[in-house]
Amino acid sequence: MLQDFWQEFLIVWHIGILNTSLGDIFLALGIFLMFLFARRIVFRFLSHVFKKLTTRTQTETDDRILDAIERPLEFTFVIIGLYISGQIVSLSPPLNAVFGQIIRSLIAFTIFWSIFRILDPLSIILDRFITLFGSQTMHETIKGFFLKVSKFIVVCLGVAAVFQEWGFNVAAVLGSLGLVGMAVALGAQDFIKNMFAGLTIFMDRVFEKGNWIKTPDVEGTVEEIGFRATKVRQFDKALVTIPNSKLANEALINYSRMTNRRIHWMIGVEYRSTTDQIRNILRAITTYIHECGDFETDPERTKTFILLDSFGGSSIDIKLYCFTKTTVWGEWLEAKERLAYKIKEIVEGEKASFAFPSRSLYVESLPFGTPESFTPPGSSPSHSSSTT
Repeated sequence: MLQDFWQEFLIVWHIGILNTSLGDIFLALGIFLMFLFARRIVFRFLSHVFKKLTTRTQTETDDRILDAIERPLEFTFVIIGLYISGQIVSLSPPLNAVFGQIIRSLIAFTIFWSIFRILDPLSIILDRFITLFGSQTMHETIKGFFLKVSKFIVVCLGVAAVFQEWGFNVAAVLGSLGLVGMAVALGAQDFIKNMFAGLTIFMDRVFEKGNWIKTPDVEGTVEEIGFRATKVRQFDKALVTIPNSKLANEALINYSRMTNRRIHWMIGVEYRSTTDQIRNILRAITTYIHECGDFETDPERTKTFILLDSFGGSSIDIKLYCFTKTTVWGEWLEAKERLAYKIKEIVEGEKASFAFPSRSLYVESLPFGTPESFTPPGSSPSHSSSTT
């Protein structure tokens, strides 16, 4: 009886699952688990070897690429273990075909996963290219935009590669998506319009991240330029999201592109000021503007005017028109404050005074005749008359 039981056991053992011997299945499973548990040890050894090679180079790009492909390489080791395990097991032709599709799909997934992760380290090449055509702040925005587009394309290609392994006609799917895309495009006109407006902002460098801009609707600092909209932080710290198409089609002031900041004052002195006093005031202000170092006085870059301008209603007006070297708002305020103190000191030093709006009223006669005399209560008329 035991011999018969052993024969039955051997039959089950050899037939196994789907006509595959249980011994082959357990052997394949053991090999796969061995690769699964050994992947980290093997990769550490390979990583140590590769890092020794990358330390000999002067660039950090290869180090960043090695870090980026660490997980895809580990997963590749698992795929190799799965493939070897599959070769040990004798599968039927249909299962073998499915197994081959799974292996090829995993290989395609790993390849595009590696490319997806390598894009960030390779962005340093994009940095160098964009720097030739844009400023340091702008190239960060453009790099982020192109990285998003590149990653989206890699994901689409990876999905198409996997689908193709499973028999999907990718060309036919793309063709059908073209018709669907037309319908979607009609419903997504605003999104497409905003996306192309965003590209216009990138290419024309209308503004950059960190710029101070002003539109008819908002004023603040640009925090992010996206596919669809731009985020602007107002000076009250409120965040405003504006569609790119609106920014691209309306008047926009970019204060961060100023070469200099302007000061334009009308300084009024009293009419009793003498000609010499006014000339000395103009001369002293001009000397300060040219010698203090806060202001740009090169006539090739800016125009500076310090002149007697007009005779106002209550003052003699001096026009002060100049530009500071700095464009930083806080530094501009400090330079303007120093200039205001200096002008006050100059005017007071010349014994002159600043004028203020005033009006004189001359009355030739009162319109209601002579007013009546006021008699205090308790006084006699005669006393009042004599006092008057």
